Amino acid sequence: MTTVNIKLDKDLINRADNVANKLNRTTAKQIEHWAKIGEMMEDNPDLPYEFVKQAIIAKAEKEARKLEEYSFG
Repeated sequence: MTTVNIKLDKDLINRADNVANKLNRTTAKQIEHWAKIGEMMEDNPDLPYEFVKQAIIAKAEKEARKLEEYSFG
């Protein structure tokens, strides 16, 4: 993965660092997570936040191969 340096508001970084520590993420990964949510919300303004959040969790579980097969009936 290629990285770049960008300037961000110190308050945003402090808030991201605080949340990241609680969720066992790096500050950069927390900001990436927030950006991903923001992008999805802008692309899908009619979807509720909880739906977007669950979609991100489901995608992560799929990528980690932690899904269980579901049988109807």
